[in-house]
Amino acid sequence: MTDLTLRAWAYLSRVVEPPCAELATLVDRVGAVAAAERVRRGQVDDTLAHHTKARREIDRAADDLELLARRGGRLITPDDDEWPTLAFTAFGGGTVAAKPQGRAPLVLWAAGPARLDETAQRAAAVVGTRAATSYGEQVAADLAAGLAEHGVAVVSGGAYGIDGAAHRAVLAVDGVTVGVLAGGIDIPYPAGHSGLLHRIGGSGLLVTEYPPGVRPARHRFLTRNRLVAAFAAAAVVVEAGLRSGAANTAAWARALGRVVGAVPGPVTSSASTGCHALLRAGAEVITRAEDIVELVGSIGELAPEQPRPATPLDGLSDDERQVYEALPGRGVATVDEIAVAAALEPTRALAPLAMLEVAGLVERRDGRWRIVQHRNRTA
Repeated sequence: MTDLTLRAWAYLSRVVEPPCAELATLVDRVGAVAAAERVRRGQVDDTLAHHTKARREIDRAADDLELLARRGGRLITPDDDEWPTLAFTAFGGGTVAAKPQGRAPLVLWAAGPARLDETAQRAAAVVGTRAATSYGEQVAADLAAGLAEHGVAVVSGGAYGIDGAAHRAVLAVDGVTVGVLAGGIDIPYPAGHSGLLHRIGGSGLLVTEYPPGVRPARHRFLTRNRLVAAFAAAAVVVEAGLRSGAANTAAWARALGRVVGAVPGPVTSSASTGCHALLRAGAEVITRAEDIVELVGSIGELAPEQPRPATPLDGLSDDERQVYEALPGRGVATVDEIAVAAALEPTRALAPLAMLEVAGLVERRDGRWRIVQHRNRTA
């Protein structure tokens, strides 16, 4: 991508409050460079002119990209291989597109070694209230660590409470976690999590659709929540009130066709009322990380291994076990004697004896059979 194109994308990222359907349509039609020039000159239709009027003369693209480069970040655009095309396909649905924020972002500002396209292929969102209980934080940590150990990336919003517990747990086991921000990549929020966010950017990924310098605001958190849901195959709410950001993320997940899960809590806890409401509405019951892996992982990933014989006798057929049990504990016996003891025709005893010999459980000497004594005989 040329510098001119990159600067055009960066300029367009700031000129409107995302997402903006009209701007996205213009870019799709004429390309980023031409779209940026038309917006800058005010040569757009009335609706887009209304959206861009306040900011179209603000061009900090060069400075924004320089700041991003100093932080080791990158601007991800729909032209890049890293663009999570599959994850954003859900925004094309009529129900989602009808929502005010129901569109894919124009661009994404990102920092961290993890690739967004690869991460989004196997990820789960773990979200919840800022005012988490000790129970909620413990469950969030256990779920997140378990997901990381199964190779599932954990997406969350970097907030206090459940989000922070999930991020920290993933980092503790060297997993991949994604922090989706509601402001510029250069503005850690909440400030008390600046160290945590720095660690996320160092080993996982920080991502936002807002250019540098943009401060978080309430409406931006609600807009951000759609990306938390979009980047994951399932959204799990650990603790939440009836009206909360986590409930909003769950609503976005459902609208985008993602699986929604919720952790049940004490019926007396106000921190779990939102989870219980989700469960009544059909959310998946989540009590352990494996419940989530079953939702986002490969088919049969957690299928139990086929049982293996604990002893050689466990793998015997009925006839083989019957013949084996008919052999004397010590000494030898003829085929006829074994057949009588096993209540079988002599001809039916021969094949089981042959299989037992192959298994090393019996041996034949001078036309007689005996148990191999170094094997344990188990009934």
